[in-house]
Amino acid sequence: MSCAGDEDDPFPVDDCLFAETFSLENQYHLFGEELKIRQVFGANLGVAAPVWEAALHLCRYFEEQSVELRGKRIIELGAGTGVVGILAARLGAAVTLTDLPLALPQLQANVSANMPSSGWPSPPPTVLPLSWGEDHKNFPTDWDLVLCADIIYLPETYPLLVETLTHLCKNGAVVYLSSKMRKEHGTPGFYEECLPSRFSVELVRRDDQQNINIYRASLRTDQ
Repeated sequence: MSCAGDEDDPFPVDDCLFAETFSLENQYHLFGEELKIRQVFGANLGVAAPVWEAALHLCRYFEEQSVELRGKRIIELGAGTGVVGILAARLGAAVTLTDLPLALPQLQANVSANMPSSGWPSPPPTVLPLSWGEDHKNFPTDWDLVLCADIIYLPETYPLLVETLTHLCKNGAVVYLSSKMRKEHGTPGFYEECLPSRFSVELVRRDDQQNINIYRASLRTDQ
C-alpha cells in the first residue's frame, strides 16, 4: 500500500448533490453547549459543507472521557464547518481553525454565530488558511492538541498531512483523529502505514455501526 495515489476525488465539488446553493442550520447539544452550525451546500464547498458524523463522534468522545480542553492551545485541520474547534473554544480553549481558503467564509460565519452571550471564555477563535505540506511552517509548534475530523479520504494528501502534523507536534502536541474508515479511499492504510511512519498511534474508540474510529497519536521520540 502506498501513502500517495492518483485516485479521483471521492467527493467531487461539482457533484449533483451540491449543484444548487442552499444553507441548512442545525443545532447540536454537545458537552453541555448548544451550537448552531450552518452548512452551506453549493458554492463549490464540496466536503467542507456538511457536519460529518465523525466530527460529532469526536466531540462526544471528549465529553465521555472528560478530556480537559479549557486552557489548551488547539489547532484544527480541515475544520469544515468548525463544529469541533468551536466546541473547544466554547469550553475555554484557545483555538485556531484551519482549512482551504474556499471554506473560510463558512467557517468564520459559524465562529461568529456561536460566540457566547458573555463573550468567549478564552481568546476568540482564529480562522486561517492552511494547505497541508505547503504553508504549515508558517504555523507555530507549541500546540497542546491537534484535532482532525474526517479528513482522511484523499490518498495523495496523506504524505502532506503527515508532514504537517510532524511540524505542528514538534513540541509534544497530541493529535486526535476521528475517521470514517473508507477502505475504497485507503483510510485504513493511512493509520496502518502512513501515520505510524512518524507517530505512535493508538485506537481509542471504535464504532462498528458507523464504521468510525478515533485515534490518539503523538510524534515518536526516535525521529
